This record gives sequence, C-alpha cells and structure tokens, in this order.
Amino acid sequence: MQTRSLGQTGLQVPRLSFGASSLGAEFRSVTLDEVLTSVRTALDCGLSLIDTSPFYGRGMSEVLLGLALKGVPRDSYLLCTKLGRYDLTHFDFSAKRVAESVDVSLHRLGTDHLDIVLCHDIEFVPLPQIVEETLPALRKIQQSGKVRFIGFSGYPMKMFRNLLERTSVDCALSYNQYTLQNTRFADELVPVLKSRGIGAMNAGPFSARLLTNAPLPAWLKEPEAVKAAARQAAALCASRGSDIAKLALQFSIAHDDIATTVAGSANPQNIRRWAQWAEEPIDRELLAEVQAIFAPVKNLGHAEGLPENN
Repeated sequence: MQTRSLGQTGLQVPRLSFGASSLGAEFRSVTLDEVLTSVRTALDCGLSLIDTSPFYGRGMSEVLLGLALKGVPRDSYLLCTKLGRYDLTHFDFSAKRVAESVDVSLHRLGTDHLDIVLCHDIEFVPLPQIVEETLPALRKIQQSGKVRFIGFSGYPMKMFRNLLERTSVDCALSYNQYTLQNTRFADELVPVLKSRGIGAMNAGPFSARLLTNAPLPAWLKEPEAVKAAARQAAALCASRGSDIAKLALQFSIAHDDIATTVAGSANPQNIRRWAQWAEEPIDRELLAEVQAIFAPVKNLGHAEGLPENN
C-alpha cells in the first residue's frame, strides 16, 4: 500500500487506513472470528493505520482490537484512537477525563503508547473548552510519551477553521467531506492544514453508504436531492459493469495532500476488495460522468453539532 507523510509528524501512513468502528457492532452484530480476521486482513493488505474510539461500541471496538492485535509486533502498525465522546449524547472533554481516557484506551488496546489521539466530534461542544483545557491536557500527556501526536475530528468546516485560528495540532480528521459528492475538506481546509504542516486525514469515502449499492440507512442525514443523485450515479456505474463504491474509494485516496482515508468494515472480503481497488487505475471517463451527475448537488450536506459550530 502506498504511503504518505502525515504533516510534520514524521509518520508514514497508508493512503487507505482501517476504521475499526464496525468492530464495536455500531452497524450490525459481529462475531469474534469476523473481528480477528478483519484486523489481520487489514494488516496483511497494508492498511497499517488503525482508527478507533471509545465511542465505537462504547469501548467494545478498543477491547476487541486489543485482542486482535495481541502478538502482532507493535512497530508493524499505527494506532489512532479518540477521546471526549463516550455515548450518543455523553461528552466529557475535561482534563481529568482526558487523562483517564488515554489510560483506559492504552489498557484496552494492550499497548504502552498511542500514535495519534483525536478529540472526537468536537462540533457537539463549546470550542473554548477544547482550546483552553482539552488540548493542553493532551499536550501534557504527549510529553509523557503515552501519546505521540494529537488532533481533533469532526464534520463542520467552520469549526475546523475557528479552531485553527486559536490553537495548533499535529493532525486533523474530517469525515464525509472528501467524497465524489462533497469535496469541501479539500476545497476549504486542506490548503490551510498543508500551509501549517498539519496532517490531513479523511474518513468516510462512502459517505455513510450513500456512495455504495447498499440500501440507504434511515439515519442518513443528507438531503433527498443528494440521495437521488447518488442512486443515479450508482445505476450509471452498474450499467458500465462497475461499482460506485470502487469509484468512491479510488477518488478519495487519490488526493496527494490528504495523507490517508479511513474506511471501516468487519467483513474481510470488503477489506481485500478495497485494497485491490486501491491498486487499480481510476476510470477517468466514468469519474467525469459521475461528477456531472453530482454537480447540481455538489458540496450539499447537513448541519452537525451546535449551531455556532456550523
């Protein structure tokens, strides 16, 4: 798997990383065999950066990931986890909980250090606490060696811009905003991150199944016009003997200034397929036709989190 530099961290990360949210049964029930096989398959395919969170499965993702990584040489993979979000409406970004959360994650994951720790979904909380309390607490832990690099994750571009005016981090992760339909992350934020040496991380190349052939989940928040365009684009890809998910993945990992794109599954077959797609050339003609379908709804999304953060 091709790698890229993550900002000025010195880390070389695969352009496609493994997201472990599915290991926590966030979307369906999973078996222990699926978990173990998925993690080993990801590593075998070169997806050597693994992204998780205490929120995924309310701790289950980290616990099962720790089991799956037992006996795997620690220098053969990178671990990214998060803190601050622990349930759908439970957030705690206090300095005390920051320290506790890091130690709990280390225990669950069976390691003595975390390569990256991100403040998770910070659009749901007032940003002054992140700047004045959470990140300073994380920097202190970083100095102890338990955490190598720190950052934050979220959805609204306004939130990212506001934070970057007031603080500094090593990396930032955006989700569902560098896809076939929505490129706001690359348009608005990646140039800023690059100019400051901050690593750019992307997640959700399939935009919560929008850019797949799977039935759209009831909780998908995108506007109906976006959903309709996605179904039209999927039908076009199918008529050409392709899969919109393939085009979506290839598009998201192709941006040179985005160090990595995170995709998650507890299905080893999906992971193998993604790794194969990552090595194949993108169909430029099909891409142009799909982008034309999405042009009327390009960059349309939804509000997420507190109103002042959108």
